[in-house]
Amino acid sequence: QVQLVESGGGLVQAGGSLRLSCATSGRTFGVKAMAWFRQAPEKEREFVAAINWSGDTTSYAGAVKGRFTVSRDKSKNTVDLQMNSLKPEDTAVYYCAAARVAWVPADTRQSSFDSWGQGTQVTVSQ
Repeated sequence: QVQLVESGGGLVQAGGSLRLSCATSGRTFGVKAMAWFRQAPEKEREFVAAINWSGDTTSYAGAVKGRFTVSRDKSKNTVDLQMNSLKPEDTAVYYCAAARVAWVPADTRQSSFDSWGQGTQVTVSQ
């Protein structure tokens, strides 16, 4: 089992930035990709961004492309999400997830990711 713990959420004004971090531990051997999903109030959880375990392939949802950057810090065993130019519609609980099946950038399905963190709240005010 892979343990995932998110941090870095908070309250920020529109146009501001936040950096989320997902600490990984446990049985990380065999992990193929990591992803960030988010769930806004009364909405379905949606894909935000993903990165393969080697850190050289990424994928983004259209709504965040050009504003968010996902990266993996191998020395710290973290996967980070740099969020710039934040908008009120980015308000959500952000979840980190890990996939141990073969992953391709076009795969944004929640079902492909079998380990999940508890989430961190991001609130963007007007």
